[in-house]
Amino acid sequence: MSAAPTGTVSTDGTVTLSGTYRCSPLSGPGPVFVSSTVRAGEVRHGIGGTAATCDGVEHTWVNRDKPMHGAPVAPGPAEVEATLVHLDTRSGLPMPRIIVTDRHEIELRPAMS
Repeated sequence: MSAAPTGTVSTDGTVTLSGTYRCSPLSGPGPVFVSSTVRAGEVRHGIGGTAATCDGVEHTWVNRDKPMHGAPVAPGPAEVEATLVHLDTRSGLPMPRIIVTDRHEIELRPAMS
C-alpha cells in the first residue's frame, strides 16, 4: 500500500490523491476499501474511498473529494494517510479491520484544467 508523493487541488477545492495497493484474498467475508485523508495545517480531511480488489495483484487507486468543513485545502505541503480497510462481516455487523496504512508528507499541486 502506498500513496503517491504528490496530489492535486482543483480551483473548486477538490483534492485528488492516488497510489497503489496489493492484497491477498481474505479468509473472511466483507468488502475491502482504500480510504484516504489529507492534513494541511491542523485540519484532517477525509478524501473519498475506493473499493479494493484483493487478488494478489498490484492495483492503482484514486480518491477525490471536496472537503466541506474546516479551512479549504490549498496547494503546498500536506500529510497523506492511505489505509486498506477490510469490513469483516462474520459477526453480521461490519467491523473495520485495518490491513495496512501508509502515512507521509506529500506536495499538493494545482490541478491542470
